[in-house]
Amino acid sequence: MDMGLNNKTALVTGSTKGIGKAIAIELAREGVNVLINGRNSEDVERTVNEIKSDFPYTFPRNATADIVDTQQREALFKEYPTIDILVNSMGIYEVMDYEDVDDEIWEKYFRTNVLAANGLSKFYLPKMLKNNDGRIIFIASEEAIMPSGQMPQYCMTKSMLLSLSKSLSKLTIGTEVTVNTILPGPTLSENVQQIIDGIYPNEDMTFSEKEKEFMTTNLPQSEIQRFINPSEIGRLTAFVCSPYASSFKGSPIRMDGGMIPTIF
Repeated sequence: MDMGLNNKTALVTGSTKGIGKAIAIELAREGVNVLINGRNSEDVERTVNEIKSDFPYTFPRNATADIVDTQQREALFKEYPTIDILVNSMGIYEVMDYEDVDDEIWEKYFRTNVLAANGLSKFYLPKMLKNNDGRIIFIASEEAIMPSGQMPQYCMTKSMLLSLSKSLSKLTIGTEVTVNTILPGPTLSENVQQIIDGIYPNEDMTFSEKEKEFMTTNLPQSEIQRFINPSEIGRLTAFVCSPYASSFKGSPIRMDGGMIPTIF
């Protein structure tokens, strides 16, 4: 299916690995010129070259910046003052006990997972509204509406993104600009794969066997009983960015593998 995104420009934050990279790849597959973002310029340039090699008809570019840093964000704005699509996928997470989350950690998560995305959205949204065209997407998590209790500092920030997305969507009334949030369930990022391999060091087990054992033991509520592939989230994101998804407004779009047990 042609998503109608050819020659659009998209900034995808945290796009050198994991979900962010998968989103950048799937957008490039649709002819989007992706701005690859990360803090390490070598990682960014490597990803740019990889995408250029795989999708030579597109023009990926280096958008190295620590977007948590306001000065680096400003430099990014000067280099790329206008875009068609903003995908806020950069974020941090880790399992933590509530009593270990001090004020410094709360603030770190708020600045990283919320304020950075808000800063980018605040800059690009008015330009999209002026052009009457654009897409902003926040990547949240099923933890945003179904906290496990294992990552309170992370869950808080992902819930905030749902509220922020809805608030910004109200500013797009009557326009072709949309703001939405995608909520992935447990996803097979590079980090997750390393964790699973560490839990099951038995070399005779295939990764599929390790994955099945982990799901059965730790995530029995998952209806797919496997991790979501980042490319699946990438394809969904590409669709939400497309003209065919123009009626999604302020929507929390779930791709949770059936983890969330409620109807809404």
